[in-house]
Amino acid sequence: MIKKLFTLLIFFFMTVETFAAGTSSSDKKPSYKNAVKIIEAAKKYESKNKMDKALKRYEKAQKILLKLDKEKPLQADTLNYLGFTTRKLGDFVAGEKYYLLGLQVDPKHVGINEYLGELYVVTNRIDLAKERLEILKSCNCEEYQELKEIIEGTKKSKY
Repeated sequence: MIKKLFTLLIFFFMTVETFAAGTSSSDKKPSYKNAVKIIEAAKKYESKNKMDKALKRYEKAQKILLKLDKEKPLQADTLNYLGFTTRKLGDFVAGEKYYLLGLQVDPKHVGINEYLGELYVVTNRIDLAKERLEILKSCNCEEYQELKEIIEGTKKSKY
């Protein structure tokens, strides 16, 4: 009886271990939702001035977004956050390219227009930022107000 119980326990633990090994995080498909959660965590670290941790999160989210873009290209939301993470990692040129590509897919995308406007402010192209603001004018959204404050200098952009 004890021998059977012991054998059963060994079999159980081997099965659990095999199952756990087969479902490692590297086996999971990349998810847009997961990338957004990582970006939100990065923003929190950034707001607490913990830039090393924030940058690691932005890099991690960017990797997921790049995989998603490869699997299913030309998704405005994915391109928006690809532009955002790329910009946050300091590559304004590539970030702008992602935003502009996203606007080709969805010219009125609220997030892309706001973030592209922020990029234009940081790169001292205020006229272009104002064009993005004009597009957001009719959206009746917080993104309009945030970009307006950044352009006016009443709110600081964290690039």
